[in-house]
Amino acid sequence: MEIVSRPHGRNLVRWARDRERVVVLSADLTSSCEADEFREAYPDRFFSLGMAEQNMMGFAAGLAREGYFPFVHTFAVFICRRPFDQVAMSIAYSNLPARLIGFLPGVTTPGGATHQAIDDLGLMRILPNMTILECGDATEVESVLDVAQSVNGPVYVRMLRGDVPRLFPSSEPMRLNACRELGDGDDVAIVSSGICTEEAMRAVPALRARGVSVRHLHVSTHKPFDDPAILDAVTTARRGVITLENHTIIGGLGSAVAERMAESGAGARLIRLGLRDTFAHGASRPYLMRKYGLDAVALVGAVEDLIGDRLGIAADAIPAAPPPPLSHAVKVEDL
Repeated sequence: MEIVSRPHGRNLVRWARDRERVVVLSADLTSSCEADEFREAYPDRFFSLGMAEQNMMGFAAGLAREGYFPFVHTFAVFICRRPFDQVAMSIAYSNLPARLIGFLPGVTTPGGATHQAIDDLGLMRILPNMTILECGDATEVESVLDVAQSVNGPVYVRMLRGDVPRLFPSSEPMRLNACRELGDGDDVAIVSSGICTEEAMRAVPALRARGVSVRHLHVSTHKPFDDPAILDAVTTARRGVITLENHTIIGGLGSAVAERMAESGAGARLIRLGLRDTFAHGASRPYLMRKYGLDAVALVGAVEDLIGDRLGIAADAIPAAPPPPLSHAVKVEDL
């Protein structure tokens, strides 16, 4: 599997080269959010607002009103919790083209509850006018800026940083409100997003080898959420539907799928895998994904629950995720 180092930071510099109305805002987390290369390349279009996220959202709104496209860079929790009122009233209410780039979604950080954005999808989904995107691999990181810029209004992006795997061909960029069809089948429908899609991709071959017909959809647009492929998948799965997300099961992907199923009258059973009404604690990403049931092993267990049969898939039969790099540039602000 190809691993791409800092795809967002490098892509942002290239992408913004001829877009002079694009500006970048940072909240004292510049290198941690890979905005340092933009700062060096275009210093006149970079603004450091310090640890004052509420003010930063108002500043972004002002820039957007003057015809600029502000790309706000900070950790996801500092977009969706502390300045929520400013995001709602200054940006979403006015339908301004601010692009809110949120890093460290869910359990991608060992920083504990203060830094793990496990509720951000629920918060941003309830805001009128807000479009929500989530990157699942390097290809989507490299193409999400085009998608965000195509939206005439505010956009929230769950962004990945550092060393990011490439799961999808670079020739197949993210598309707005369009799922990726990663496999077809009619027993079980698996709908995954973000870093959980890699886990699902590791589990699905083992499931198919045991005779389970699996349809797998990867979601990168959480709002709007009306791709016909979702409804088709949940209405044709004979044994049921499973959602897998790096978020609490309340308000995120699982809730969105449940809403579509209820509105359509789909009678299939739904199992939502994600954080279950709990805060996570600080630990490594693989440990947290295993502890809170966000990984390939948990997905296999959920499929067994749906079909009412044990498949005999041992944990060591599922390919292991690639280990993290042994060395990287550690910065004091990184969590």
